[in-house]
Amino acid sequence: MKPLFPVFCRPLGYGVMALGLFLPMLMVMLGRVTDHNLLFYKECAKILLMVGALLIIFALTRDESKETEAIRNGATRNAFFLTVIFLFLSMLYHVWQGDLLHVDTSSFLIYLVMNIVCLEYGLNKRRVDKMFRK
Repeated sequence: MKPLFPVFCRPLGYGVMALGLFLPMLMVMLGRVTDHNLLFYKECAKILLMVGALLIIFALTRDESKETEAIRNGATRNAFFLTVIFLFLSMLYHVWQGDLLHVDTSSFLIYLVMNIVCLEYGLNKRRVDKMFRK
Protein backbone atom coordinates (compact mmCIF):
# COMPACT_ATOMS: atom_id res chain seq x y z
CA MET A 1 0.00 0.00 0.00
CA LYS A 2 1.61 3.22 -1.15
CA PRO A 3 1.61 6.35 1.03
CA LEU A 4 -0.85 9.02 -0.09
CA PHE A 5 0.17 11.98 2.08
CA PRO A 6 3.48 13.79 2.76
CA VAL A 7 5.57 13.26 5.91
CA PHE A 8 4.06 16.19 7.84
CA CYS A 9 0.62 14.51 7.78
CA ARG A 10 1.74 11.96 10.39
CA PRO A 11 2.07 14.44 13.28
CA LEU A 12 -0.90 16.35 11.84
CA GLY A 13 -2.95 13.15 12.11
CA TYR A 14 -2.05 12.78 15.79
CA GLY A 15 -3.04 16.43 16.30
CA VAL A 16 -6.40 15.91 14.59
CA MET A 17 -6.99 12.81 16.76
CA ALA A 18 -6.14 14.80 19.90
CA LEU A 19 -8.59 17.48 18.77
CA GLY A 20 -11.25 14.80 18.29
CA LEU A 21 -10.61 13.51 21.82
CA PHE A 22 -10.52 16.81 23.66
CA LEU A 23 -12.93 19.02 21.69
CA PRO A 24 -16.09 17.35 23.07
CA MET A 25 -14.82 17.79 26.65
CA LEU A 26 -14.00 21.43 25.94
CA MET A 27 -17.46 21.99 24.49
CA VAL A 28 -19.04 20.44 27.59
CA MET A 29 -16.99 22.74 29.82
CA LEU A 30 -18.09 25.74 27.75
CA GLY A 31 -21.74 24.64 28.04
CA ARG A 32 -22.24 24.16 24.30
CA VAL A 33 -23.43 20.55 24.51
CA THR A 34 -27.16 20.05 25.05
CA ASP A 35 -29.50 17.10 24.70
CA HIS A 36 -30.37 18.27 21.20
CA ASN A 37 -26.83 18.41 19.81
CA LEU A 38 -25.09 15.64 21.78
CA LEU A 39 -25.27 13.20 18.87
CA PHE A 40 -23.84 15.85 16.54
CA TYR A 41 -20.78 16.39 18.76
CA LYS A 42 -20.34 12.64 19.20
CA GLU A 43 -20.33 12.05 15.45
CA CYS A 44 -18.03 15.04 14.83
CA ALA A 45 -15.54 13.59 17.31
CA LYS A 46 -15.71 10.21 15.53
CA ILE A 47 -15.11 11.82 12.15
CA LEU A 48 -12.12 13.76 13.49
CA LEU A 49 -10.69 10.55 14.93
CA MET A 50 -11.21 8.73 11.61
CA VAL A 51 -9.62 11.51 9.56
CA GLY A 52 -6.65 11.66 11.93
CA ALA A 53 -6.21 7.90 11.77
CA LEU A 54 -6.30 7.89 7.97
CA LEU A 55 -3.70 10.68 7.88
CA ILE A 56 -1.41 8.61 10.11
CA ILE A 57 -1.87 5.35 8.22
CA PHE A 58 -1.37 6.79 4.74
CA ALA A 59 1.39 9.33 5.52
CA LEU A 60 4.85 8.90 4.11
CA THR A 61 7.46 7.98 6.73
CA ARG A 62 10.86 9.67 6.89
CA ASP A 63 12.65 6.48 5.87
CA GLU A 64 10.06 5.07 3.47
CA SER A 65 11.10 1.84 1.75
CA LYS A 66 9.63 -1.40 0.44
CA GLU A 67 9.92 -2.71 3.99
CA THR A 68 7.74 0.15 5.25
CA GLU A 69 5.18 -0.71 2.60
CA ALA A 70 5.21 -4.35 3.76
CA ILE A 71 4.77 -3.21 7.38
CA ARG A 72 1.82 -1.03 6.36
CA ASN A 73 0.23 -3.98 4.51
CA GLY A 74 0.82 -6.30 7.48
CA ALA A 75 -0.63 -3.74 9.87
CA THR A 76 -3.77 -3.50 7.75
CA ARG A 77 -4.14 -7.29 7.68
CA ASN A 78 -3.53 -7.65 11.44
CA ALA A 79 -5.88 -4.77 12.25
CA PHE A 80 -8.62 -6.40 10.20
CA PHE A 81 -8.36 -9.68 12.13
CA LEU A 82 -8.04 -7.98 15.53
CA THR A 83 -11.10 -5.85 14.79
CA VAL A 84 -13.17 -8.86 13.74
CA ILE A 85 -12.15 -10.68 16.93
CA PHE A 86 -12.93 -7.60 19.05
CA LEU A 87 -16.36 -7.09 17.44
CA PHE A 88 -17.19 -10.81 17.74
CA LEU A 89 -16.28 -10.83 21.45
CA SER A 90 -18.27 -7.65 21.96
CA MET A 91 -21.29 -9.23 20.28
CA LEU A 92 -20.95 -12.35 22.42
CA TYR A 93 -20.75 -10.23 25.56
CA HIS A 94 -23.91 -8.28 24.71
CA VAL A 95 -25.80 -11.45 23.80
CA TRP A 96 -24.66 -13.01 27.09
CA GLN A 97 -25.92 -9.94 28.97
CA GLY A 98 -29.23 -10.04 27.09
CA ASP A 99 -28.63 -6.58 25.59
CA LEU A 100 -29.99 -7.30 22.14
CA LEU A 101 -30.51 -3.63 21.25
CA HIS A 102 -26.84 -2.72 21.50
CA VAL A 103 -25.42 -1.76 18.13
CA ASP A 104 -21.77 -0.82 17.82
CA THR A 105 -21.47 1.94 15.23
CA SER A 106 -17.75 2.55 15.82
CA SER A 107 -16.41 -0.54 14.03
CA PHE A 108 -14.59 1.44 11.31
CA LEU A 109 -13.02 3.69 13.94
CA ILE A 110 -11.97 0.62 15.95
CA TYR A 111 -10.44 -0.84 12.78
CA LEU A 112 -8.48 2.34 12.11
CA VAL A 113 -7.16 2.53 15.67
CA MET A 114 -6.12 -1.13 15.54
CA ASN A 115 -4.41 -0.39 12.22
CA ILE A 116 -2.42 2.48 13.76
CA VAL A 117 -1.40 0.33 16.73
CA CYS A 118 -0.18 -2.45 14.40
CA LEU A 119 1.58 0.06 12.12
CA GLU A 120 3.38 1.81 14.98
CA TYR A 121 4.40 -1.55 16.46
CA GLY A 122 5.81 -2.69 13.12
CA LEU A 123 7.70 0.55 12.48
CA ASN A 124 9.17 0.63 15.99
CA LYS A 125 10.11 -3.05 15.78
CA ARG A 126 11.94 -2.37 12.51
CA ARG A 127 13.76 0.59 14.08
CA VAL A 128 14.86 -1.49 17.09
CA ASP A 129 15.96 -4.37 14.86
CA LYS A 130 18.08 -1.97 12.78
CA MET A 131 19.71 -0.62 15.96
CA PHE A 132 20.73 -4.07 17.17
CA ARG A 133 21.99 -5.24 13.75
CA LYS A 134 24.68 -2.57 13.68
